[in-house]
Amino acid sequence: MTNELRKVEAIVLAAGQSRRMGQPKILLPWGTTTVLGQILSVIIEGGASFGLNKVIVVSGGTNDQIVELTHHFNPNLNLQVCFNPRYLEDEMLESLQYGMDCLSPDCQAILVALGDQPQIIPETVQNILMTYQNNPHPILMPSYQMHRGHPWLVDRALFPALKDLQPPLTLRDFFKQYTDQINYVLVDTPTILEDLDTPEDYQHYRPKI
Repeated sequence: MTNELRKVEAIVLAAGQSRRMGQPKILLPWGTTTVLGQILSVIIEGGASFGLNKVIVVSGGTNDQIVELTHHFNPNLNLQVCFNPRYLEDEMLESLQYGMDCLSPDCQAILVALGDQPQIIPETVQNILMTYQNNPHPILMPSYQMHRGHPWLVDRALFPALKDLQPPLTLRDFFKQYTDQINYVLVDTPTILEDLDTPEDYQHYRPKI
């Protein structure tokens, strides 16, 4: 790893409508915290020694609750809530682009995480960031048994391509266009593939106390 770490900032996409869940899933209890609280804790812990400089949460209809949640974290953390005024459109790409508007000018890469994936573990975040610090590939994606998941990382060289992407194109189209620039980080945990869409998912994955 180089002596001077490249500055990475995380964007957590948490503006979705939770239609299939029937209630805001990011606010559901998860152990001693909430779904979103767990995700933020994992990202902060995993990135602490690997250049993570800032965490941006893109919010929607639960903006006030998300702002309140962030107040429970260490005030010295660079944690920012970025409201997506078009959250009713429920477009992941648009939320990501709003989040990118909140990046620091000297940000070198973004780590993109989903707001409904509390199963991810700090080691996955560490592996992705450590790989980037050692060899800054344009795109880094975790892969479990040949299936790619979240969170993934994009170098600033591709920021303009992400910002310029317009509907009906999606992030899937972005990855297709730059498939030759994707480097896969192999992990031994299926948590990169698991998320919470339905009440059944929540009951299945939630920590049993």
